[in-house]
Formats: sequence, structure tokens, C-alpha cells
Amino acid sequence: MMKTLRLSIIAFLFLPLVLQAEDIPFEFERADHEQRYKELVDELRCMVCQNQTLADSHAPLAQDLRNEVYRMIIEDQQKQDIVDFLVQRYGDFVLYKPPLKNTTLLLWFGPFLLLLIASAVGFSLVRSRAKVVPEELNQAQKERLRQLLDEQDSNKAS
Repeated sequence: MMKTLRLSIIAFLFLPLVLQAEDIPFEFERADHEQRYKELVDELRCMVCQNQTLADSHAPLAQDLRNEVYRMIIEDQQKQDIVDFLVQRYGDFVLYKPPLKNTTLLLWFGPFLLLLIASAVGFSLVRSRAKVVPEELNQAQKERLRQLLDEQDSNKAS
């Protein structure tokens, strides 16, 4: 019973690897077509994975976009025309390195802005804690402290 359960768990864990869609390899008649295809799929972002290029992604949408890029290259469309088509369809986010313009300013400078804010908050916290100064002891507290220290010294001597 335990052995069957273990095998079932192992099979269940490896199931996603088996079910992963296999990419369709493309055949090119011209070397320049293949070169343009490779450049494009390395420059375009998978809209599902978001942090992978089309070349790296195994998502079905990425395969569809690779098919579209392949089709447009076989139709002898230029690289910029293909990029423009995909940007028009999916926005600048489809570009792995989007251009610097008003709509992408936050994308380009957002991480630096967050780092600056986090640094300012951290600096402020450290500075505020450094300002905490113990208050002066009054005469009664000083006397009590002397008594405690004297008792400690006398206990050590004995």
C-alpha cells in the first residue's frame, strides 16, 4: 500500500513535466530568415511568463507568438514591421527592452525610485534610533546605583 502511494506521489509530481507542450521546430530556407527569427524571439517577451523571452518560454501563447513571427518572416516582412505589429497588438510590454518614453518611465525608473525610498526610510530609522539618549539620573537614582555597585564589590570580595 505504501509503495503504491509513493509511486503515485512521484508520478503526480512529474506529471507537469510530461504534459509540458513541446515546441515546434522551424525550418528556414534562407539563413537571413533564421537569423532574424532568432534575434526577434530573443528580443520579445513572453506575455504569460513575463520574465522570459519568447525563445525561453514554453507557454502556449509564446508558441503562438513564435508561430506568428515565423509566418511573418517567411512572408519576408522586415524586423521592424514585425516588432511594430506585435507592439501595436500587445503594447510595449512585449518588448524585452521597452523604449524609454512617457508610458514606460515607471518601468525604467521604478526600481531605482523604490530603492531610494527604502534607503531614505532605513536611514531615517537608524538616525531616529541613534537620537535616543538615556535621560540623566537624578540624585536618588545615582545613590541607589552606588549602593548596588558597592554591594556587588563586597560580594565579590567575600
